[in-house]
Amino acid sequence: MRLTLRQLQLFHAIAETHSTTAAAERVALSQSAISSALGELEGVLDVQLFDRIGKRLMLNDNGRMLMPMARALLDAAEEIEQNFQAGEAASIHLRLAASTTIGNYLMPSLLAGFQRAWPQARVELQIGNTQDVMAQAVSLAADLGLIEGPCHDADLMVLPWMDDEMVVVAAPRHPLLTQAEGGRLGVRQLRQARWLLREPGSGTRETVEHALLPHLHQLSEVMTLGSSEAIKNAVAEGMGLSCLSLCVVQDLIRAKRLVVVSSTLPRITRRFSLVHHRRKALSGPLRAFARHCGIAAEQLQRP
Repeated sequence: MRLTLRQLQLFHAIAETHSTTAAAERVALSQSAISSALGELEGVLDVQLFDRIGKRLMLNDNGRMLMPMARALLDAAEEIEQNFQAGEAASIHLRLAASTTIGNYLMPSLLAGFQRAWPQARVELQIGNTQDVMAQAVSLAADLGLIEGPCHDADLMVLPWMDDEMVVVAAPRHPLLTQAEGGRLGVRQLRQARWLLREPGSGTRETVEHALLPHLHQLSEVMTLGSSEAIKNAVAEGMGLSCLSLCVVQDLIRAKRLVVVSSTLPRITRRFSLVHHRRKALSGPLRAFARHCGIAAEQLQRP
């Protein structure tokens, strides 16, 4: 077998830095050694792995196909090393990505509990919208993603996690609440309201549109804000209505700055999920974290 883990490690470094010079600095080798290793790998596989665009090396179709397989082998080799290192000093590094509601409102307690069980683990958490998280999981920049919207990428394995309740909220003195018939707002009033929504690409935005548009057909006025915190505070100031996760707004509901709007709409829920690349083998610590979130062990069988 002419293929080596070192070649794959250097390939991965080039793919992340887009340059043999930058990859050489990352792994403490000379630029010529990196270029030689890439040439050997491309010779073994008999394909070109990068497109040369100016001074940047960008993965081509062959490189993108190799990337998850290389990452899986490197992760497996790292897990072997970790499992055979003595004591608790073994390095455990989890690269997680979470969409904003999960990252801001659920991850702090989840990570605190996991850290107590795995005190030697070093956790890196990136927070973005659902599209950002899926992109990180596809590119293997994140080992595991936690999303609050549907997953449309065939390269990702989806592990259903938990249901989340969404509620329509308004300021207690919002004028629209005086128009409620029988204590509930109807489709006509909701359609005429100003709605404060997350940006396109957000799982919350997609869930809200899928829930509202079949009933309201259109939203007369939409204001886009880039975070749920900004939205709920703007709603509390009377700027409009919104539909947000109950875990996001329950603090302002308790403080009586927001009220849950009773309406003729059906109950709105969505599914939170964990995602990872189909070709990625989850390490022991990653599987432990997924189980800590409540994912059943049988869902974590290696592909």
